Amino acid sequence: MNTLNTNFHDNFNEFFHALEISKVHECPFVFQPNMQEGAIHRFIPRRDLEVVISDYSFYREHQMQIVTKQPMVELSLCLQGNRGVYISGSEYEISSGTCSLQFIEQVGANFMFHKNQSYQMVGIGIPVSTFNHFMSETSKTSEESQNFSKILGGKRYRLFQERINASSLIIVQQMLDAIAGKNMTNLELECRALQLLSMTFRSQLVDNSLSPVMFSKSDRTKIQQAQSIITERMSNPPTLIELSRLVGLNDYKLKKGFKEMFGKTVFGYLREKRLEKAFLLLQEGTMNVTDIANAVGYSNPSYFAEIFKERFGINPREILRNLSRM
Repeated sequence: MNTLNTNFHDNFNEFFHALEISKVHECPFVFQPNMQEGAIHRFIPRRDLEVVISDYSFYREHQMQIVTKQPMVELSLCLQGNRGVYISGSEYEISSGTCSLQFIEQVGANFMFHKNQSYQMVGIGIPVSTFNHFMSETSKTSEESQNFSKILGGKRYRLFQERINASSLIIVQQMLDAIAGKNMTNLELECRALQLLSMTFRSQLVDNSLSPVMFSKSDRTKIQQAQSIITERMSNPPTLIELSRLVGLNDYKLKKGFKEMFGKTVFGYLREKRLEKAFLLLQEGTMNVTDIANAVGYSNPSYFAEIFKERFGINPREILRNLSRM
């Protein structure tokens, strides 16, 4: 593996230096006491992969500037806190509950942090060569290939952002729990990090592509309306024929377009959103399993528990038991 494939770590070194971390060779890193409190755990499970777990807060408003030394791709999962970033004259926001996929050339960045706000984030970085290798493998099953330069399109920075889905949240929580308990191997950390990257690449770069030949702008709008309807009415959704009539698109084109636009069938997507909402309701801890099953459209709690465990690898009642122990 050549040097260009590994010196993307210098970007993270610049970030840690700008944070004025007092001991850069320790894990977790330690902050200067007059600036902020908290810790950063840095892991390099393999040479072309960096994982950073951050949990800190500032005593006062804080700005810092860095210049990225090497192009890279970074996935940031923000669990707590909102921060602003100014890059190449444009302002971006990394907010709580978002999954941000960043394509970064050699650019200057100005970060703004608010005082007395907790920042909890998981960052995963890879070099351009690793990203391009993944996308070349993906293109074998996709009509259109993507690579780092094509995605940037001549720009020096590009950001894709969506809400963190329940599947990613479970993987992140497993990662955090294992790291806190000091019982995660490098191989396990590598697998979870790559799984998060793969899911995000597919969600934000692959599955959201729509063939311009078969589907017009009007068709896409109608497919998005269908997506909104089944999300809003997940407890009592319309049939496919009813949905087609509601949006004014024939059922064949709706099925085909939905699959291409969201990567799932209409009712596969509905099932996914039902389970994601159920997961979030379970995390709130204010409803029992039967009520949650009914709330997302499942009249049989046993069947709900079965497909929930099949999807997330954990029984819904186990999530409630874990919350009750906290």
